Parts: sequence; C-alpha cells; structure tokens
Amino acid sequence: MIGNCQGRGVARAIELLCPGSRVTSLPTARLRRDFRDAGTLTRALEGHDLVVAQAFPDGLLPGGFRTVRAGLPRLAVYPTFVFSAFHPDQIYVGEGGSREGFAPSPLGLYHSAIAVFGFLRGLDEARTLRLFREDVFARLGYLDGWDASARALLAAAAADGCPVEREFLLWSRRGCFMHGINHPKLFVLGDIARRLLVEAGLPARDVEPDAYLPDDLVRDVVWPVYPPLAERYGLPGSYLFKDKVRGRGPARLHDLPGFLAASFSVYRATPRARLDGPRMRAWAADPAVTALFDAG
Repeated sequence: MIGNCQGRGVARAIELLCPGSRVTSLPTARLRRDFRDAGTLTRALEGHDLVVAQAFPDGLLPGGFRTVRAGLPRLAVYPTFVFSAFHPDQIYVGEGGSREGFAPSPLGLYHSAIAVFGFLRGLDEARTLRLFREDVFARLGYLDGWDASARALLAAAAADGCPVEREFLLWSRRGCFMHGINHPKLFVLGDIARRLLVEAGLPARDVEPDAYLPDDLVRDVVWPVYPPLAERYGLPGSYLFKDKVRGRGPARLHDLPGFLAASFSVYRATPRARLDGPRMRAWAADPAVTALFDAG
C-alpha cells in the first residue's frame, strides 16, 4: 500500500474486508527516505499478491511513478481525493512543493483564505470576522463550487484509471463526505478498498468498514461547513474548527473569533512573503474582491 494520509484508511479497510490479509503501508512522505529510486521501490514490491498505490509526483523518486507502474503488473492505482465544494475557504499558502514550504496556521498548514487576505489587506480580526457572511461567500464563488469540484475529482480519478462516477453519486447522497479539502471520510476510503479487492479478484466481506473501524482522519483537522453553504447543500453547518488531536488529549475546537485571533497572531509572526499563493494573487488582481475586503 503506497499512499498519503488517505492510504491509512484504505489499508485498514482492506485488512477488515479481506480476512487474513496482511497489508504493509508505505507512506508517500517516507519514500524518499527509504528508497534510492523508483527501481529500488519496484523491486521491494515484487512478489506481493497485490500492490495498491496513489500516484506520486515524478520528482519524489528518480524514475518516477511511471517506473513503478510499468514494473508491477499487479499494481492497482487509486485516486488522490481533493474536493473543495464543502470547504472552499480552506487553503494552503506558501511556496508549496513540500510541507516545509507552506506557511503555518493554528490548524497545522490549513488556512482560511478570507483570514489570510483580510490580514494582507490590513484588516483587523473584527473587520475580517464580518466578512464571513453569505453575500461575501457568493461574490467569492464559494456557493457555486460544486460542479467544478466534482469535475476535477472525477477527471483526476479517471486519469488514474479508477473512475468513480457511481461511487461519487452514492457519497453525495450521504451528505458531506469530506472532513476538509483533502481528507475524505472513512466510508469513501472503504468503498475504494472494496473496489480494489473486487477488481483484483480477492474476497471482500459484505460489511461497511466505517461501521467497524475508527476514522483516523477525524483525529486530524476537521474544517466546518459554513452555515450559508450548509443551507445550500441541506447539511448542518457551523463555524467550529477542530484542531488535530495530540496524543490522548481531547479534541480542541476553535470558534470563528478564536480561530481568527489565533490566525492573525501566527500571521504577525510570519514573513509576509510566505503568505502567498494562487488565490491570494488572483484576489489581489481583482478590483471587485479588493473593494469587498476593503469595505469590510
């Protein structure tokens, strides 16, 4: 099993669904440390009954993912899930390319785009707080992002050779199927695990993994579905931001004023050049958006 943080849920679901299976997880983040190149990784995986993997960037290992794919006939690729319609305000900022390049936030590396841009425009926390309202969300495109998000997810899955049109329809009927822009809920990963087993001709129990397994990703950051978006999608909404659980401690929740105060505190200690990214540049170049923020 090769994958990012989403891979843990797929691996656990496979172990549940396929009795007697032994799954070895290779986190994508550790491949560069553990393997010299893609050929070394490929040789280490030979002899397994099934290798399931998310595609990784070519620059991660010399030879790239295409070498692994070509050398392992029993390789099954599953998609990397990114879906922002429920959480359009959640972004990374910074140089990207690696975790070290992203700017920190009170919730690890996840930021509110409105909070970042409000800070960059010289607003204080109180004025930025007032921007969390329906007409602002509408102007920023937050209320009509479903179609674009769905197209992007479905296209990416199809490009990986794992089309998910049917599954996507079922996930949508269950409500919000993401904890954040890149953390799907366990029932999504469970469906992928079942599909990988079935398509490989391996047995799969007729059970729902989320009924038996803990959702590891719910211990990570959980971004709220803002009430105006939630109303549009027929979901419960809130402005409660959940931090990653550390050790055995309880989950820590930030309300919106508290989250903005914590965010601005981090931003004041962060070089301004690091608070950058595609959305910040696009908004700065849009007079209507800058006027919206400047009016508060």
